[in-house]
Amino acid sequence: MSYSTIVVIVQARMSSSRLPGKVMLPLLNQPLLARMLERLRYCQTPFTTVVATSTDPTDDVIEQFCHTENVPIYRGSLSDCLDRHYQIAEQWNADVAVKIPSDCPLIDPRIVDQTLQFFLDSPGQYDFVSNLHPATWPDGNDVEVMTRACLYRAWAEATKPLEREHTTPYIWDSAPDTFRIGNVSWSTGLDYSMSHRFTIDYQDDYEFIRTVYEELYPTKPDFSCDDILTLLRQKPEIYQINADFAGVNWYRHHLAELHTVSAEQTKQVKQLTQFVHD
Repeated sequence: MSYSTIVVIVQARMSSSRLPGKVMLPLLNQPLLARMLERLRYCQTPFTTVVATSTDPTDDVIEQFCHTENVPIYRGSLSDCLDRHYQIAEQWNADVAVKIPSDCPLIDPRIVDQTLQFFLDSPGQYDFVSNLHPATWPDGNDVEVMTRACLYRAWAEATKPLEREHTTPYIWDSAPDTFRIGNVSWSTGLDYSMSHRFTIDYQDDYEFIRTVYEELYPTKPDFSCDDILTLLRQKPEIYQINADFAGVNWYRHHLAELHTVSAEQTKQVKQLTQFVHD
């Protein structure tokens, strides 16, 4: 079995509840979304990247950006991200769909390649492969790879709002009975998924990401996860910028509904910080 068409889907919207418009915040004079897409262009695996946004008028700015930058775009449901991914896979005739959130502008292209290569090196063995179950790399290196057939079945069968909004929970919550899933872990044996936060949901996250770009990008635009960790060891004050949010993710709102996620895989926002930022 061979997979000739791989589509990487970057879901993006302006209406983030915690940090509205985050995908267009500036990073070294470019929108955050532009930097996110730039990171993906450093990947060695051939694929087509499509931005998945909504038909909500607030996302017109994303469409305008994509047209200006000649980036393929699809506009669909604001809340049903699973449908957005399925429609893109159909429209682009994808053998393989890859879900990568737009709020990961520090994602290491090497990690994307490694996760994709694991899937491609095991043809026919997996319906879904990610680096999130369990996660080991710093939060913000999310890669989820699935066959078109797997995505179609999830699209046809998933009914819970969280399954439609977050795209893939139906897949990994239904395994192993329904889907064959694999996981790629950090070869170091370390687990920084709850201690290091490279994603953006809060203003502190933006300040952290902006600082990392200012420190590393001018001399090495394709800086790696290891480069970031070296920087944080050299300048621990940068790590502290968003340390209060390390381990905080969307799982915390759905622990009663998710079968394969435990309370140890998420944290609640500290009360004082929540008052300031939420």
